[in-house]
Amino acid sequence: MANIIMFCILAVVILGSAVMCVATKSFMRAATFLLFVLFGVAGIYFLIDYTFLGAAQISVYAGGVTMLYVFAIQLVSKHTLQGIAERLHGKKVVAGALAALVGFAMVMFIILKHKFMSLAIPNQEVGMDKIGHALMGSEKFQYVLAFEFISVFLLACIIGGIVISRKDK
Repeated sequence: MANIIMFCILAVVILGSAVMCVATKSFMRAATFLLFVLFGVAGIYFLIDYTFLGAAQISVYAGGVTMLYVFAIQLVSKHTLQGIAERLHGKKVVAGALAALVGFAMVMFIILKHKFMSLAIPNQEVGMDKIGHALMGSEKFQYVLAFEFISVFLLACIIGGIVISRKDK
């Protein structure tokens, strides 16, 4: 019963923060609400006893990606951000809702066509050794090459941020 109550609390925090992240006009508030969403997702991972994924969620996404967004927001000049004001128009809202509905229909079609839910094996735990081999292996369906590409991409972003911040001086 406590798990259900905790899940409901986390779901409300995630959904509320996600809506506020999209609805707010301030970039810093949007980044803060995104941080709350990512912490809520990490809480759900901890709730279902996936401590490795919860820790990775906090360290990589909540810590790294959100700080990267905050630094990018801070690097942009205040004069550029002051002129930005987005108003919601009826056509944009309808187009966004239609795109979300089409995306949801596509996801449901794929899930139902490939029977992902029936393929899930309940109560089968994956050991840390299998996760480690999958993350650091170079075979098919292993991710070390993706990690290398991401590290080079983040290095390029850091160098780009340094170049942008030095141009004003």
